Amino acid sequence: MVSGAGGGGNDVQWCFSQVKGAIDDDVAEADIISTVEFNHSGELLATGDKGGRVVIFQQETENKSQPQCRSEYNVYSTFQSHEPEFDYLKSLEIEEKINKIRWLPQKNAAQFLLSTNDKTIKLWKISERDKRPEGYNLKEEDGRYRDATTITTLRVPVFRPMDLMVEASPRRVFANAHTYHINSISVNSDNETYLSADDLRINLWHLEITDRSFNIVDIKPANMEELTEVITAAEFHPHQCNTFVYSSSKGTIRLCDMRASALCDKHSKLFEEPEDPSNRSFFSEIISSISDVKFSHNGRYMMTRDYLSVKIWDLNMENRPVETYQVHEYLRSKLCSLYENDCIFDKFECCWNGNDSVVMTGSYNNFFRMLDRTQRRDVTLEASRESCKPRQVLKPRRVCAGGKRKKDEISVDSLDFNKKILHTAWHPQENIIAVATTNNLYIFQEKVN
Repeated sequence: MVSGAGGGGNDVQWCFSQVKGAIDDDVAEADIISTVEFNHSGELLATGDKGGRVVIFQQETENKSQPQCRSEYNVYSTFQSHEPEFDYLKSLEIEEKINKIRWLPQKNAAQFLLSTNDKTIKLWKISERDKRPEGYNLKEEDGRYRDATTITTLRVPVFRPMDLMVEASPRRVFANAHTYHINSISVNSDNETYLSADDLRINLWHLEITDRSFNIVDIKPANMEELTEVITAAEFHPHQCNTFVYSSSKGTIRLCDMRASALCDKHSKLFEEPEDPSNRSFFSEIISSISDVKFSHNGRYMMTRDYLSVKIWDLNMENRPVETYQVHEYLRSKLCSLYENDCIFDKFECCWNGNDSVVMTGSYNNFFRMLDRTQRRDVTLEASRESCKPRQVLKPRRVCAGGKRKKDEISVDSLDFNKKILHTAWHPQENIIAVATTNNLYIFQEKVN
């Protein structure tokens, strides 16, 4: 199989490249990674954590003599994006955890990204400085102002080289527009607007305007006792600036067209798969809740992730998905204990590779799944400290659901549900993936022969 730019699949051999973060067993809550996102070129990789920090890694320029070192990512910038706050009117603590990061397409030398916690979205500018001005007339080099009466000659200030400094500065703060917790932000293809979604509403913002936003979806019932579903994720179409989708806790996806009306409460399309009566159980509604929705890069398909499966939908066909992949079907018999330990409410994300031929999503025991759409094959890989030798090839993992266990299989009863991969990202042009386990970021790449 061809594994061209951002290709991938089972013919690609994945090998270990790097791991970021401390190795300690006792993990500080603030260090738990809560979002991972490549920028549009893949040169920068941003992570957000529960402590409100954003860490940006930069890909090293390729060394001709060592092509295998092409994907080394090193820390480029670290900054505190959000601080804990307190809402005095509601007596609620607003935690600093970064829920989502979204990069804006690059227009000049600086990079811009949006980061959000539960209530406030911020636009950050990340810029480099490698020169500093010297030779001011009105002040000394240390910044103190000179007595104007002592100045007898005029100097022309000059720029002198200095060590590279990366600065992160907040350019806009978009606050006070969400009553409930923000779960999604998505930049529009017009690069001027973006949406933010919480449990019951979706707002449309202009990147230059912070004091107002337009409410484009509102599913809050007049009587909150009649509430039957909440919004779980939302995303703009990658090419059509008028189209967006949002998913719900009932397993439905609604596609809306902003040309139809200012308030998109009436959807243009409703994507829903009828439930198989033979699989009906107490947990059916919980496991059908969609935790993530992502358009393919070409805009023809969208992918949704629920608790047990990944589904690929053709935007032209609403009644059922064109592809369904079981992520960890062996957990269906364990739903009762997963409900008791609250794991059943975990929100797994999913991502496409660069040419939409392979999708990736996480599982438990630090497993993650690669689902090859062209060959209809899948593989389970593991992000672990045991396979951390440089360029060590990842061995496929298999889980035994019951019966006699083979030598290289792992019993479903020995899976560690505290180790889970919720956040993954795929380089937009190359076979490089970033996988977040609790407080570590693993980077894997295609094995170069």
